[in-house]
Amino acid sequence: MAFLTLQDISMRFGSRERGFLALDRVSLSVAEGEFVTLIGHSGCGKSTLLNLIAGLMVPSAGRIMCDGRVIDRPGPDRGVVFQNHSLLPWMTCYENVLLGVRQVFGKTLSPAELRDKVEASLSLVHLDHAMAKYPHEISGGMKQRVGIARALAIEPRILLMDEPFGALDALTRASLQDELARIVEATRSTVVMVTHDVDEALLLSDRIVMMTNGPGARIGEIASVALPRPRDRLALATDSEYADCRARLLQFLYLKQRRQAA
Repeated sequence: MAFLTLQDISMRFGSRERGFLALDRVSLSVAEGEFVTLIGHSGCGKSTLLNLIAGLMVPSAGRIMCDGRVIDRPGPDRGVVFQNHSLLPWMTCYENVLLGVRQVFGKTLSPAELRDKVEASLSLVHLDHAMAKYPHEISGGMKQRVGIARALAIEPRILLMDEPFGALDALTRASLQDELARIVEATRSTVVMVTHDVDEALLLSDRIVMMTNGPGARIGEIASVALPRPRDRLALATDSEYADCRARLLQFLYLKQRRQAA
């Protein structure tokens, strides 16, 4: 049974006559514990779809359900990691994570239990040593790890990630991809992630949802990634199944979609 379902989702900005149709009748089911990646060219509605799942926007048509409940507003059952870390600069790493934890668990947990939850989340992303540091005192990769810790600390049912590593250098990005794979394996999280990176999608995903170009973007194809876990990026480089799946993604993105755009 599907854990997260999107049923005929359309999203229009502005009026029907002069507005912009971003998404047109998108339907998708995600199983609990599944890692699903949304990929496509800029303007295909990937981030819009993620924001709808987060409850930051309400669809113009259709409905989104999580575990049988309609999503129509933000909630602690969905943790969001943005491309920009969005840390509050006047708070330490610990305080940034505590802010969300206190909001969700402040009425049910003691101060000591809140502290334990924050410390456990920062330990999960290997930032025990940076708890007392401010955002300007740590690297970009560390800031993103604080953002992941902040999202995980509220124990969300779904982790939503909008190109979380897109602004990082290649080596830092690769390191955090491996870190995310480890965390997801440990927490058994359900993840929906937006990316432009084909190799990132293949390394992390159970399924990859390929979006058509906008306006009126839809799901063009869905590729299952049957590669065993844990995945080693060096071993994948010579794996024939990896190469076949990568070729399918590239064919869709760079042949089918670019031909349509032209």
